[in-house]
Parts: sequence; structure tokens; C-alpha cells
Amino acid sequence: MSWLWVVFTLLAAAGQTARNAMQRELTATLGTVGATHVRFLFGFPFAIVFLAGVLTATGYGLPAPPAVFWPWVLLGALAQILATALMLAAMNDRSFVVTIAYIKTEAVQAAVFGLLFLGDEVTLLMLAAIAVATIGVVLMSFRPGLAVQGSFKPTLLGLVSGGMFALSATGYRGAILSLDHANFVVAATYSLAVGLVLQAALLTLYLACLQRGVLLAIARAWRPSLFAGFMGATASQFWFLAFALTSVANVRTLALVEVLFAQAVSSAIFKQRTTGREAAGMALIVAGVILLIWAQ
Repeated sequence: MSWLWVVFTLLAAAGQTARNAMQRELTATLGTVGATHVRFLFGFPFAIVFLAGVLTATGYGLPAPPAVFWPWVLLGALAQILATALMLAAMNDRSFVVTIAYIKTEAVQAAVFGLLFLGDEVTLLMLAAIAVATIGVVLMSFRPGLAVQGSFKPTLLGLVSGGMFALSATGYRGAILSLDHANFVVAATYSLAVGLVLQAALLTLYLACLQRGVLLAIARAWRPSLFAGFMGATASQFWFLAFALTSVANVRTLALVEVLFAQAVSSAIFKQRTTGREAAGMALIVAGVILLIWAQ
């Protein structure tokens, strides 16, 4: 059972890669905010279906969340929205490629947050694995001749965005653990459903007040948005199952394989050749992942 988090994380990373590819196509018609909202608005109905299926299969009723559950899940939901907004702001900069490396420091920051807020264990081997894999991502993300050109804005936005993603994952793991449920699948699925409902409601309210046209555009693009929402909810389901079984640091470090999946998609679809620097970065990511699993 303790090794299932590896399987769940790999499935989540693969699903997120597929969702990102779909959202990239939706950005052209919905804009970045609209394409981002799709994952929540069209994702939460599937999360509710997942929850109904889990409850039916296990025979459990809805969990009775303690009071402490709500601050945790609200932290996860709000931090994820803020992280996404900061990421989009960073990518609007001319040097957005560089910021990807800083966003992927999420694994390092997740180890710190998990230790401080949840008491998750962080061993020296785990720290070494996180460092090796993160360096691999940095190596793949930077491009020769690409500089920040005197501005620290993309660096700051990237680091804070990565921190918010790490804080979001920590909040969601805290919510799952606070349920103290006999079945980790029920706890994870319930937390996911509540989180997505909160996010869909908050972003819908925001768009209704400030960007109603985006909501209309989303409604018109409901067919592709529906599939993107399904893939997003499915990926999130596996993320939450992994969070229920192990520390956020473990999950987010192994999740760096998403970079490898994205590279594979780019090579297959766009026929882009892998450079020596990218190959070295991929080797470091693989080495970090192997070290992480061995550290368990």
C-alpha cells in the first residue's frame, strides 16, 4: 500500500500533461484566465461523480469533516488559484522560459512547508533527491543567451508561484489527514470535490463581476472544455490519492517527471530534437527520482 503513491503520482503527471496540452489549445479562444477556469468549472462535476462512485464502492457515507478541515482545504484552494495567476503573470514576461525553472522549485518549498506545518519527515537522502531532480529541471528550462535583462520580476513571480503551488499541496494534504478517515480513497476524493467546488464558485464569481465575456466564451466552448475538465479532475484525483499516502515533498519531487512527459510530447508531435543540455537535465531528473524512491 505504501508504494501506491508512486503509481498515483505517475498517473497524475501523465494526466496533467494531457490536460495542459488541451488547455493550450483553449487559450487561443478563451484567454489564459478562461482556459485556467475550465479546469475548475468543468472539473468539479467529475469530482462529484468520482466521490459518488467511491462512496458506492466502499459503502461509506459522506465524511463528517472536523472544523480544522475547512481552513486546510480553503488554503489549498486559494493558494492554487493564486499560484496559477502568478504563473500566468510570470509567463507574460519576455523571459518566461526562465521562470519555469523557478516555479519548479515547488518540490524544495514543499519539503519545507510539509516539515513546518505537517511534521512530514525529510531525510538527507530525500533532500539530495529533491536537489538533483530540481537541478535537472533548471538545466532543461534555461536557454542559452536568455537573460532576465535587469529585471527580477519574472524570478520573483516564479519563486512565489512555486511556493504557492507547494502551499496549496500542503493545504490539501492537511485537509485529507484532518479527516482521519478509515479509507484514504474516501478522504482524498472528498477533499478534492470540496476543493474544486470552492475554486469553481470563487472564480465564477470573479469572472461574473469583472469579465462576463469570458464566461460566455467558456459556455460556447463547452465541448472541448468538458474533456479538459475531465482530464484535470482525473489528474487531481490521483494527486490527492498520492497526498493521502505520503509527504507533499515526495509527490512533488516525483511529479517532476511531468517535464519528461512534456518533452516526449513535444518530440512526438512537433518533431523537436533533444539537445545535449536537455538530455543532461532529463538524466538528472531520472537520477533524482530513482534516489527519491530508493530513499523510501
